[in-house]
Amino acid sequence: MSALPALGTPMPERTKSRLLEFVKRYGPLTAQELAQRLEVSVPAARRHLGDLQGQELIVCRTERPGGRGRPQHVFTLTERGEATFPKSYSTLCVDVLRHIESLFGGDAVLRVLDARNVELAGRLSSELPTHLPLGERVQALAARLDEQGFDTVVEQDGTSDVWYLVERNCPNLTVARQYPQLCGSELTLYLQVLDAPVQRDRRIACGQGECRYRIG
Repeated sequence: MSALPALGTPMPERTKSRLLEFVKRYGPLTAQELAQRLEVSVPAARRHLGDLQGQELIVCRTERPGGRGRPQHVFTLTERGEATFPKSYSTLCVDVLRHIESLFGGDAVLRVLDARNVELAGRLSSELPTHLPLGERVQALAARLDEQGFDTVVEQDGTSDVWYLVERNCPNLTVARQYPQLCGSELTLYLQVLDAPVQRDRRIACGQGECRYRIG
């Protein structure tokens, strides 16, 4: 039977969370500074730092304190580490779209989303060339959507050249529920970049468990 942690000893996951909070709040810190704030030994702090580096939540870099003195290793958050903290991007986006709609009308929201589609399609066009088989294009699109938090899976309809792109998460759900134009814009984008018929069968913003697109 494994021994229980001693009373007053922080649980490992809680210690890692506190470590991330300290780096977020106070900026780049050395292992010694973090150990002092966590009230643990330096080797213990380094073990937690190693785990967090392995998860790509923090990164180590070398800098001179105040621009001079001996170089020292400090730890700072990666983009993935920053993403573990709450953000209000969706609220900001809704506010911006609401002001656009109020000032310029509902058509202006569509024009903004259309302009965004043009930019996104330009980025994706080189990764989804039309000479590739449809299945490969769908897989490549799914990979890019995964990077944005959509949690996608790709399915094939038997041996036919009909594919299903399934999004099990909607990172833009707050916005999509108030502005269904965003979902329409997403469908238009997939039509453009895949250069194939696309039909949406299910939609998370409507209360269904997934967004499901039939392609081909």
